[in-house]
Amino acid sequence: MSNKIKGKYGEDLAVNYLIKNGYAIVERNYRFSRYGEVDIIALDKDVLCFVEVKTRTSNAFGTALEAVTKQKLDKIRKCALFYIQNSKCRFKRYRIDAVSVFLSGDIGKKEPEINHIKDIEF
Repeated sequence: MSNKIKGKYGEDLAVNYLIKNGYAIVERNYRFSRYGEVDIIALDKDVLCFVEVKTRTSNAFGTALEAVTKQKLDKIRKCALFYIQNSKCRFKRYRIDAVSVFLSGDIGKKEPEINHIKDIEF
């Protein structure tokens, strides 16, 4: 399975996880060409959440959450501010979350491990 397919699968799992936990999905793969992309934009009650999803099948190069660097958060923050400024809806509160998805070697046979960090900061 290619990294792109694993990433898409991980995002799908993250979306399902968020929905099961009461989130409403607003948008997926929101792209602001200057700074990149936000994987998922969702509402957690009255809080607009910008969610970075990282999928891994091994921790050989670090955990999924270790891949969410300060530089990556800065790009997400800039995308989030652009989205908020250009959205027809007005949100008083927002945050950046990270969801890590760890897939075992037997995809489909073993449940993936999902870890959700709310309001991630450095």
